[in-house]
Amino acid sequence: VYLEESGGGLVQPGGSLRLTCTASRSIFSVFRGYVMGWYRQAPGKQRELVASVTASGSTNYADAVQGRFIISRDNSKKRVHLKMNTLKPEDTAVYYCNTVPDSPDSWGHGTHVTVSS
Repeated sequence: VYLEESGGGLVQPGGSLRLTCTASRSIFSVFRGYVMGWYRQAPGKQRELVASVTASGSTNYADAVQGRFIISRDNSKKRVHLKMNTLKPEDTAVYYCNTVPDSPDSWGHGTHVTVSS
């Protein structure tokens, strides 16, 4: 496992969570050079990119999470964070991080996020 996600859990609608991804593979020794993204896969659906951040910190979001999620990165610690606010039941999914475009050999196990009352 070269990318490790953490921070998921069960939260009520309207709540918040902060996810963290840590890159451990040697290939990420030049971590700061990669565009990093958070992806999610809901039950029965394809994995989708929800947020990305460039080496310089420019961000981009899917329409479904725009205004609610904030992606950030710490190049010195090889970490990417996703702060999720005003969570909705439709945000329930397994969340993964990876490069953008994705590195097929670098998917981690993901972290489960369940939004339910």
